[in-house]
Amino acid sequence: MKIFLLKCLGLVSIMFISVLVGMQMANDGIHKMNDNTAVDFQNAVTINKKDQQVISKGNDTTSHNLESKKKQLEEINAFNFFSMMGKTMSDGITKSSEVLIKKIIP
Repeated sequence: MKIFLLKCLGLVSIMFISVLVGMQMANDGIHKMNDNTAVDFQNAVTINKKDQQVISKGNDTTSHNLESKKKQLEEINAFNFFSMMGKTMSDGITKSSEVLIKKIIP
């Protein structure tokens, strides 16, 4: 029994220490991402204003690109089974709870 308790205590302490180390690593990563002086940090888009004209460097996002992507998504007409199933379940639960409340409170 003593050995089992020692093993459990050891495992719990190892897990606790690993959680603390993971939290510290996540904190360091967040600070590294927010650091604007980092060498490997690059802006996704840079905007330069010259003579009432905006020049952007990076991914070209024009209204034409957005319209063509919107049309492409409409053509795909994807059907998400799980989304539809969740919507049906939520509607059923809502209606059944309404009926139950109306029966309880006249």
